Amino acid sequence: MSTFGQHFRVTTYGESHGRSVGCIVDNCPPGLELTEDDIQPQMTRRRPGQSALTTPRDEKDRVEIQSGTEFGITLGSPIALRVMNQDQRPHDYGGGGKNIDGFPRPSHADWTYLEKYGVKSSSGGGRSSARETIGRVAAAAIAEKYLKVAHGVEIVAFTSSVGPEHLFPATRTHPTPSTNPAFLEMIDKITRKQVDEFLPVRCPDETVCKNMEELIADYRDKADSIGGIVTCVIRNCPSGLGEPCFDKLEATLAHAMLSIPATKGFEIGSGFGGCEVPGSKHNDAFIKAPAVTPAEANGTPETASGRSRPRLTTKTNNSGGIQGGITNGAHIYFNVAFKPPATIGQAQQTTGYDEAEGVLEAKGRHDPCVIPRAVPIVEAMAALVVMDALMVQSARQSARSLLPTLERTVPVSEQNNNLTNGHT
Repeated sequence: MSTFGQHFRVTTYGESHGRSVGCIVDNCPPGLELTEDDIQPQMTRRRPGQSALTTPRDEKDRVEIQSGTEFGITLGSPIALRVMNQDQRPHDYGGGGKNIDGFPRPSHADWTYLEKYGVKSSSGGGRSSARETIGRVAAAAIAEKYLKVAHGVEIVAFTSSVGPEHLFPATRTHPTPSTNPAFLEMIDKITRKQVDEFLPVRCPDETVCKNMEELIADYRDKADSIGGIVTCVIRNCPSGLGEPCFDKLEATLAHAMLSIPATKGFEIGSGFGGCEVPGSKHNDAFIKAPAVTPAEANGTPETASGRSRPRLTTKTNNSGGIQGGITNGAHIYFNVAFKPPATIGQAQQTTGYDEAEGVLEAKGRHDPCVIPRAVPIVEAMAALVVMDALMVQSARQSARSLLPTLERTVPVSEQNNNLTNGHT
């Protein structure tokens, strides 16, 4: 399927070396101020050719709004977003001999697409290419603006590992970053602007970033590739989001993240390292939530969401902001693991479509490490998940608000405060 979401629905289209790529966004709330300028920053962060550590393919990735807005305001009708491909080179993928048209690329999707459909794109991986994510990032920029304006939601991702270089390596004291004060302080304050000060790798530590940069450059120079991990935090997310039992918010986040090309792993909160922490230390004890400040009560997007905070919060956050599949108002944070890019320049002994053994020497322009450009893609999928879950919960509470309040239940007005920005 090429559609993601149940309520805020995004359908992406296009192939890596086709004429264009893009998406249709259905069910965007009407009345949101929106122009290409709201979308382009994330497109630019994702685009190729940003540095010597990424593919040199020269695409500006200029987004065009084709429908769904008038005079810079969303109409509630489907929004079409298009990006023209300007530097496609399908000839890099054909020609016989040592080129790749005779071989399924090892660990790529060439063979599986052919097995599934009986036909495949002849160049660049087609829909399996990371270029498909342009539509996701464009659509998510719309979701992000709504989430920011309506709820003060902030989503920030950064590079936390490349190969063996880790920003927060596991130790006996801190087998998981969820117990590491330095990590918790970082996700509480980090901004996208700060992350982008550490280009081209986007790891917010000068020393570690430099080590990662040198490591990626070394693999690039050897016509090889390397993987890594992107960490993401979602702040100011309303409580009560998530649909047990099968659409728990961590489950939909995992679904979203593992749909990104080249992903191989997902962990949330304490993750796998939390398996080494006893329950007596891992449990997140409840405490009284701090009072709302005057600035927060004003509800301006620049300061805070203005929504009423839950009466309780947790002393620690090993749960990663989600308990029982439902958000509890704390920071949501998770890791996404990306494998080394499959297409490399080294000669590889393999077997062709004709079942004859041979040597593949791939041509074309490819990233030696996808991590730096994956950062905005992870942010995008997080925004789509939260936006969809928010619309589900808003519909539920709107329907319930028409019923009389029952004893021993939380009043609807109090619940709705978690989903509004305090404005009338």
